Amino acid sequence: MRALVLTAQAPLTVNPSPLSLIEVPVPDPAPGQVRIRVSACGICHTDLHIVEGELRAPALPLVPGHQVVGIVEATGHGVTHLRDGDRVGVAWLAWTDGTCPRCREGRENLCAQIRFTGFDVAGGYADAIVADARYVYHIPPQFTDHEAAPLLCAGIIGYRSLRVAETQPGERLGLFGFGSSAHLAIQVARHWGCEVYVFTRSQAHRDLARSLGAAWTGGLEDTPPGPVDRGVVFAPSGSVVVGALRHLRRGGTLAINAVYLDRIPEFAYEWIYWERTLRSVANATRADAEEFLALAAELSLRVSARQVRPDEANAALAAVKRGEIQGSAVLRFSGVTLGVT
Repeated sequence: MRALVLTAQAPLTVNPSPLSLIEVPVPDPAPGQVRIRVSACGICHTDLHIVEGELRAPALPLVPGHQVVGIVEATGHGVTHLRDGDRVGVAWLAWTDGTCPRCREGRENLCAQIRFTGFDVAGGYADAIVADARYVYHIPPQFTDHEAAPLLCAGIIGYRSLRVAETQPGERLGLFGFGSSAHLAIQVARHWGCEVYVFTRSQAHRDLARSLGAAWTGGLEDTPPGPVDRGVVFAPSGSVVVGALRHLRRGGTLAINAVYLDRIPEFAYEWIYWERTLRSVANATRADAEEFLALAAELSLRVSARQVRPDEANAALAAVKRGEIQGSAVLRFSGVTLGVT
């Protein structure tokens, strides 16, 4: 089978073609696992952080990708809730121990032994993937494969970010950065009756935000109609965090939706004073995934996705880095049935 393999981590300016499309053996599912024939896999900003070495991979070579949609084609011993032919998805969360204090209190996203898809275990930039069946989700039927892929990380983590920011129905919400995750989160927030302000440099992203219900769009340096009650920072930039705090009301909460963030610069105490809260968003739980996928189906969320071929993956990563993607970039695979090699 084909797989896009990362053998060395380096900035794209040093190595503009970090992923090699090569033939690798088809994996067999172990007990408790399923093998999924991949039809689509979203390209996430986290993948870019991994490729460029901002997140150090535990081992190389590595197959990235954690927004995976496909068809179950083989099940390991003990798997009873999934069957061959089921259309399913795999997300960032690959495994937790289930026994640590955080898992026992329902916060498995903070598990001490947590493992991630496309980072600790092989991901979905391939014709097939094996995954722990407990961390595999059924895909709502109204979404095509390429529409469903971004839901599995951009959507789930955006939903959790709104929760971590303690967003309440009818509040004024600020979204700082407007990429793959934000263009889904805004639709959830609008469903909750929130007035949404979007801060982004890109005119194309502002236009998309307006089409999805943003009440105001502008740059971080601009003055919106008023301060926001809650905010979510989607840009992996500490300077954006500081800028966002300046738009946050007294007693408001700002969540940072970033698995990697450059250094937060020094800032005046007045911007965090008055009981403003700054919180990070770390991963997501299976409950988050199930809740969000059900909500996405209920709302028939609009997914903006650009489909790319596997041989275009390196160029797509560069486009993500430059902020040129409207919504999400999604790798499309052939979907042919694979035989064991």
